[in-house]
Amino acid sequence: MKVANPDPWPRTPEEAVALQDRLRSRVIAANPRPPEFRTVAGLDSAYDDDGNVVAAIVVLDTTTLETIETATARGTTDFPYVPGLLAFRELPTTLAALETLTAAPDLFICDAQGLAHPRRFGFACHLGLLTGIPTFGVAKNAWGEFEEPARERGASSVITIDGDPVGRALRTRTDVKPVYVSVGHLIDLETACAQVLSLTPEYRQPETTRRADHLCRQLLREIGAAGTTSRN
Repeated sequence: MKVANPDPWPRTPEEAVALQDRLRSRVIAANPRPPEFRTVAGLDSAYDDDGNVVAAIVVLDTTTLETIETATARGTTDFPYVPGLLAFRELPTTLAALETLTAAPDLFICDAQGLAHPRRFGFACHLGLLTGIPTFGVAKNAWGEFEEPARERGASSVITIDGDPVGRALRTRTDVKPVYVSVGHLIDLETACAQVLSLTPEYRQPETTRRADHLCRQLLREIGAAGTTSRN
C-alpha cells in the first residue's frame, strides 16, 4: 500500500513536539462513515540498545481472525528516547513495512497510545493521519488517570488527562488487568472498544497486536543472533 510522505522528519525533540502540536488539530475522533471492517491490521514496533528498530504488521480477517498477510521491516534510529515522542523512533520503520503490504486494511490497531498522550497526539494519531485509514491504540499501560473498571469482561472506565476524557480502560478478560484504548483517527471510542472486544476471544490483548508483538520479538532475536555471530 502507498503511504503519503510525512512532513519533514524532526531531528530534535523540540522539532518533534512542534510537529505534534501542529498536527493534533487534524485528528477526527469520529466515524466518517458507517464502520465496515472486513480486514484489520495490528502494528507493533520494538528496538534494542544499539538503535536497531523493527516493525511488524499482521492483517486479519475480522470474521475468522485468520492471518491473511504479514509485513515486516528493519531500520535504525538515532532519535533520542523521550517519553511521548516514541513515534519518531518507530514510525519510519513502520511506514517501510506498510509499503510492502499488497492491500490497505480497513482498520489499524496500534500497540501504542492515541489521544491518551500528553499532547493528545500519540503514535496512533500520527499513523492515522499519514494513512487516512481508521486507527486507534491499544496500550498495555495507561497514560492518564482512571478508576479501575468492574471485574467482568466488557467493563470499562474513562481515562482522563487534566480532566479531559482521552480513552478507556477496558476489561477484555474477567479478573485480568484491562487494556487502555484511545482513538487515533477516523474512528470513535465506542467503535474502537467494540472492535477490541471482538478481537479478544482468548487473551487480554487483541489478536492483531498480540501477533504483531510476537513477530517483532522474533525479528529482534534474529538481529541479536546475527550480531553475536558476527562478533565470534
